Amino acid sequence: MLEFLIPNNIVCHAVEAMLFASISCGILGVVIARMNISSIGFTMSHSAFAGAAAGIFLGLNPLLTGILFSVLVATLLGPVSDRTRMSVDTTLGVMFAMSMAVAIFFISYMQYLGRGFSASGLLFGDVMSLYREEIYALAVLSIVTVAFIALFYKEILALMFNVKLAEASGIRTKVVFYGILFIIAVSVALNIDIVGGLLIYVWLVTPAAIAYQFCYSMRNMFIVAPAIAAVISAFGVWAGFEYTLPVGPLIAVLFTVAFALAVILSPKRRITSNKS
Repeated sequence: MLEFLIPNNIVCHAVEAMLFASISCGILGVVIARMNISSIGFTMSHSAFAGAAAGIFLGLNPLLTGILFSVLVATLLGPVSDRTRMSVDTTLGVMFAMSMAVAIFFISYMQYLGRGFSASGLLFGDVMSLYREEIYALAVLSIVTVAFIALFYKEILALMFNVKLAEASGIRTKVVFYGILFIIAVSVALNIDIVGGLLIYVWLVTPAAIAYQFCYSMRNMFIVAPAIAAVISAFGVWAGFEYTLPVGPLIAVLFTVAFALAVILSPKRRITSNKS
């Protein structure tokens, strides 16, 4: 898609993948941050990681098993919270521990059996080994994410404000919430090959946190967060290939630096300081 701008196919594929990942993760990150369910990021990332590890152990496609396991966790999240009468955040903690245990079990067992397996690709991603089909899948996911947010924008805003008031207003909160969980699960699973299971959480949370420092409306955050993620990710890809640096971890560090600068330069910080 960007071959006319970037002649190197490997760099081109990496930039395209990062741009589409930035759109989906940036938009979903706003929802995650404003609904105070940031723990869903590392829970879903480790669910995808566990599913991919199980897929490799069973000789199946790790991408598909990662998606299936993430969707399974997302599907169980609501009913488990309702049945056990625990908060969503507590349930996410249990799911995170379970997913981490499954992932470590399969990785350790493969090492015990002497099967050559390196978990670095699943942990930190590998943008140099992307297939065109994976990029197309990310593009479709980005379109679905944008369409879902646009279609249920008012309902999502109501959920962010107050779930009980949204239910009292007749909004089908569970349908919208499960839809959000499903898209997050698929997004994390598709992005695990790009940025890794340990770093996907940075993409889901940090761009939204940076955008929050400068935006005063949700609509602006939905635009600014993916834009910030796209710019930083594209620059990280260029710098990683130019100076032979690990692309995923480098972009995660750049996000952290950008967040620190955003906090320092934030007009909201200056307003708070003036009030005090």
